[in-house]
Amino acid sequence: MKNYFKNMKTATKVDYATYAGVILAFIIVMLCQSMGLLSRQMTGMLVPICAYICMSLSLNLTVGVLGELSLGHAGFMSVGAFSGIITSMSLSASVPNELVRVVISIVVGTVFAAVVGFIVGIPVLRLRGDYLAIVTLAFGEIIKDIINCLLVGWDERGLHIALNFDGKKNIDSLGLSENGIEIIKGAQGASGNDRIATFTVGFVLVMITLIVVLNLVRSRTGRAVMAIRDNRIAAESVGINVTKYKLIAFVTSAALAGAAGALFGLNYASVNAAQFDFNTSIMVLVYVVLGGLGNMWGSIIATVVIYILPEALREYADLRMLLYAVILILVMLATHNPQLRALIGKIIPRRRKGAAVDG
Repeated sequence: MKNYFKNMKTATKVDYATYAGVILAFIIVMLCQSMGLLSRQMTGMLVPICAYICMSLSLNLTVGVLGELSLGHAGFMSVGAFSGIITSMSLSASVPNELVRVVISIVVGTVFAAVVGFIVGIPVLRLRGDYLAIVTLAFGEIIKDIINCLLVGWDERGLHIALNFDGKKNIDSLGLSENGIEIIKGAQGASGNDRIATFTVGFVLVMITLIVVLNLVRSRTGRAVMAIRDNRIAAESVGINVTKYKLIAFVTSAALAGAAGALFGLNYASVNAAQFDFNTSIMVLVYVVLGGLGNMWGSIIATVVIYILPEALREYADLRMLLYAVILILVMLATHNPQLRALIGKIIPRRRKGAAVDG
C-alpha cells in the first residue's frame, strides 16, 4: 500500500487530496451543526454554497480547461432550477419521499440543461474569444426571457404549459382543475415550492461534480480538450476533432450547471428568473478566476470565501460592499503576484528537474 501511494502520479494525489478535503469539511460542518455552533443564517447558506461550488467547478471546465469564456452560464443554471422545480411539484403527490423526489428532480434538471447546452453549443462553439463570450451572454439572456414568459401548471390530466409572449395570457388560461397546482407564473417565477434540498444532498452533488470534472480532465478526452486550448491549429494537425471535444466539455459543463440549479431551486420557496441574470454569471466567473483557471480546489475555496464574505461584513453596514470590493482586489493582486508565487515555491519544495513528468 505504501509503494502504491509512493508511485502514484502527482495529479492523482492532488485529486485524492481534494476529495479528502471536501469530505473533511463536510464532517466538520455537520459536527458544528449538531453541536449548535452554526447560526441560523449560516445554516441557511450551506445549500446555496454547495450549488455555487458545483457552478464554479462546471464553469472552470469551460473557462479553465477548455479555454473559452462563457458569460451565460447562469442560463443553464436557470434551466436546471425550473425544470427541477416543475418535476418536484408534479411528483409531490405520487412520490411523497423527499429524498427520491430531489434526486429525480436533479437528474431531470441535469438532462434538460445538457440538451440546452448541446443546442446552444453547436452554433456557439464555432466562434472564439470575445465573439463567443458575447453570444453566450445573449443566449443566457434569451433563456431568462423565455422563462419570464413561461406558464406551467399541474393537475390530474398532467402538465399544462403555455408561453405568454404577447402579455395576454395568465396562469388562469392554463385551464387547471380545482386540484391543480400553479408552478411557474411567468415573471413572478415559481412560488410555494417544496424546500426539499438538504446540505447532505448538496455535499453528494459536490462530490459527484468533482469526480466528473477531475476524471474528465485526467482522461484522454480531457487531454484533447487542453490541447485544443493550448494550440487549436496543432491539435487539428494531429487529427483531433476540435468541434467534438469542445462540445463534450461544453455540454458536460452545462449539465453540471443544471444540476447545481436544480439543487438551488429546491432550496427556496420562491424562485424567479431574475436570480439567474448576467450578474450571476459574472459572480461565478469571479469565483473561477479568483480560485485559478483550471484549479478545481481553488474554485471550491474561492466560492466558499467570497459567498460568505458579504455576510461576514454585514455589521459594517454602508461600508460592507466597499470592503468586499477592496478585499477582492487585494486577493487578486496577491494570488496573481509572481513574487508571491516565487516565495510560495521556495516554501513548498517542488519536484527535481530530472523527475518524470506526469501524463
